[in-house]
Amino acid sequence: MDGAGRLGLVMRELAILSFVTLDGVMQSPTSPEEDASGGFAAGGWGAPYWEQVMPQVYAEAMSAPYDLLFGRRTYDVFASHWPNVDPEEDPVAARLNGGHKYVAARTASHPLAWGPATRIGDDLVGEVGRLKSGDGPLIQVHGSAELIQTLLAHELIDEFRLWVFPVVVGDGKRLFADGVVPGSLELLRTGSTGNGVVMSVYRRSS
Repeated sequence: MDGAGRLGLVMRELAILSFVTLDGVMQSPTSPEEDASGGFAAGGWGAPYWEQVMPQVYAEAMSAPYDLLFGRRTYDVFASHWPNVDPEEDPVAARLNGGHKYVAARTASHPLAWGPATRIGDDLVGEVGRLKSGDGPLIQVHGSAELIQTLLAHELIDEFRLWVFPVVVGDGKRLFADGVVPGSLELLRTGSTGNGVVMSVYRRSS
């Protein structure tokens, strides 16, 4: 989805796709091993809901072409799984494996074996701004809690694709962490699954 940028220029847009608990935590929804940083012990809270959630996620946020922007940790988690999934059997794998991956990894020696992939170094804000001003499909961020905080702080997110799970976990990395820039969002569409997960897609108000 393309949008109108500053000075009337057409720019690529950036959307985040996040799974969030009812109390706002987005850390480690898939498994306990995904991200246990900070002593987080509730990893895997989303797993019981995947069967109904993922078809809706694909239909609403993953069926059209897009490139991917990852934090290093999330890239590694995805890279350990999705290259091993047959894209002819799983349309999610086809999109993830085929999309270009941009990875926020400061260390040049960090391997980017899951491609096509490009490393983004220390100038994250500048590089993302340049990506958005160039040609190409939507840029979509999956997971990557720390990366999202930087994108929020610099108002680089155009669309929020959120799935809120009926789970409360307490402490953990939150989508909207302390110090987030206040603002308003416009609801584009909403939906739910039979097991109680609520989808809300928002757009940043101009």
